[in-house]
Amino acid sequence: MEIGICTFVEATPDPQTGAVLSGSKRLKNLMEEIELADSVGLDVFGIGEHHRPDYIVSSPAVVLAAAAARTKRIKLTSAVTVLSSDDPVRVFQQFATVDLLSEGRAEIMAGRGSFIESFPLFGYDLSDYDRLFSENLDLLLRIRGQEKVTWPGGLRPAIPGLGVYPRPERELPVWIAVGGTPQSAVRAGALALPMMIAIIGGQPERFGPLVDLYREAARRAGVDPTRLAVGVNTHGFIADDAREAADVFFPPYAETMGRIGRERGWSGLSRSAYDAALDLRGHLMVGDPDQIVEKILFHHRIFGHDRFLMQMSVGTVPHERMLRSIELLGTVVAPRVRAALAERSY
Repeated sequence: MEIGICTFVEATPDPQTGAVLSGSKRLKNLMEEIELADSVGLDVFGIGEHHRPDYIVSSPAVVLAAAAARTKRIKLTSAVTVLSSDDPVRVFQQFATVDLLSEGRAEIMAGRGSFIESFPLFGYDLSDYDRLFSENLDLLLRIRGQEKVTWPGGLRPAIPGLGVYPRPERELPVWIAVGGTPQSAVRAGALALPMMIAIIGGQPERFGPLVDLYREAARRAGVDPTRLAVGVNTHGFIADDAREAADVFFPPYAETMGRIGRERGWSGLSRSAYDAALDLRGHLMVGDPDQIVEKILFHHRIFGHDRFLMQMSVGTVPHERMLRSIELLGTVVAPRVRAALAERSY
């Protein structure tokens, strides 16, 4: 199993002091996090795209290009690229450039996005939400598959047999990010694209049918589903002590989920509800290394997945705590998970 980290690169108040890091300081910290993830043997680092004041990164490819120059082996992916409101030509060009800089380590994780600010910002109509994603994904895959592209046009203007450059080191991996919509899982399977599931609430078992739909859609498309990768992304945090992990992560997590919840008409998060989500069957991957290993393996029994990403910075976690969490994931959790799964394969 590939094990890694993703982040939305928050610019939120420290729940203890109320201070917000400057953009330059937050990005400096981010580079340290990526370099550490690379050095401790993690496989993937993903960076999200947002167009809001509470997140720093609106262009993941730019940040991943900086990371490419400072790392040696870790895969660098968006998490996600909001493909519905972007130009697939530019997305491909940007990530092809990251791929060249990283010598073949770039990936695209395409999704619809969990926020809508990019649509009016770039002049798109939300009523075209589904069609934009479908057309843009189709075009992105065409560009990936052929150097010169003919595109009949739709919501985006036509392309009359033109070349798209630069070309990457190899075929760029394109993942589809799924938040819980069955149609999205079916689309990913029918297109034979790897699928990443975001588990951000509820019990993990409720997402199991999405994986079944995905693999069945692949079979119907004539694709061996065992050749397609499934990934799982959860909110999480690790510390040497389980109670320490829970206590450090709760304030920024509650602040962030409460703020987003108020925008969407949800109630705030109580400590009791948070603690309930920490058990084996809950959605939060927070605890000491023993608990995290147990929970990743529990998820693997449900999904049989090939990649696990932990989103540690759901709100502003102290930088030194973040570095320790990354270190524990790479040096303690990941080797133990891989060893356990290797034993299962015999």
